[in-house]
Amino acid sequence: MDKKKLVLLVAALLVAVTTAFVARSLFAGASSPQAEAAPVLPKGPKVLVAQRALPVGTIITADAISFQDWPAELVKDAYFLDGEADMTKLLGTVVRFPVTAGQPLTQGALVAPGDRGFLAAALAPGMRAVTIPVSAKTGVGGFVFPGDRVDLVLTQNVKGEGDALRTAETILRNMRVLATDQTTDNEVVDGKTVVHAFRTVTLEVTPRIAEKVAVAQEIGEISLSLRSISDNQGEFERILASGQVKVPEGATHEQEEKLMQAAMSQPIEGNTTFVTGGDVSRFQRSSRPAPAGSTPPPAPSFAGPAPRMGPSEPVHTGPVVRVTRGKTTTEEAVGK
Repeated sequence: MDKKKLVLLVAALLVAVTTAFVARSLFAGASSPQAEAAPVLPKGPKVLVAQRALPVGTIITADAISFQDWPAELVKDAYFLDGEADMTKLLGTVVRFPVTAGQPLTQGALVAPGDRGFLAAALAPGMRAVTIPVSAKTGVGGFVFPGDRVDLVLTQNVKGEGDALRTAETILRNMRVLATDQTTDNEVVDGKTVVHAFRTVTLEVTPRIAEKVAVAQEIGEISLSLRSISDNQGEFERILASGQVKVPEGATHEQEEKLMQAAMSQPIEGNTTFVTGGDVSRFQRSSRPAPAGSTPPPAPSFAGPAPRMGPSEPVHTGPVVRVTRGKTTTEEAVGK
């Protein structure tokens, strides 16, 4: 074989082997890429943020706030930091400025009980605060806490001819409790809310309702009736049916929720219910007393009407049966 041809053949083989080796390396690298570890970023401190939207006047509860990791370069001096903030002092404070969900709370956004303007900050725009005395009987045994919703029931004795008429009437509904005595937070021990007896309850009302409450306290005794949280949906549907609130066509679920919250945050007047002593016991009066100078209604009789007997008819002391023949009614003694 020619020496020149042999050199060319060896060179071609070397090129072929080199090409095959390079191609194999490329395919092997493409089929099993090497994962590179992501750089570990240093965690920032945990700051106190809102779990949900907190409008002005919201009383801070344990489920409204939580600590969350926050970038260190974005932490401000006004934030509440985990390990430094005292949660026992934050519960029961009131939101002074609106806070959106996930937004950090600042020290200027909260006002604590005892601070100047605390109760004014807890009130919604245009609302007033009134305080009524209660007892263990009229205050739901102490199971009413700030932030709950209650109805007011007025119990009174209406005077008239004869015995007074005993009545109970739900005069106002959906009142927000601002404080019990002078406490605006709920004491929690071992994960359980502690029930305390209290002598006064402060409620959020409109100016007109404040006048009604003042008069009601002079008329009779006011009792609290605790409302269920699930009452909101049914009450909102009733308000929609009455036309007091109009939901725009094509409104989203979030918009409906905002309308419901706005509607249900207002006290409710009118369409109240009442009962009298006659509704509870047959031995109590069931009618309203007659006005002064008018003829009082006859007293109710619990016996049957007196039997009609002629002068010559004997008096039956035993049981009798009334028999009507045409237009004539006679009484026949049983067993006669």
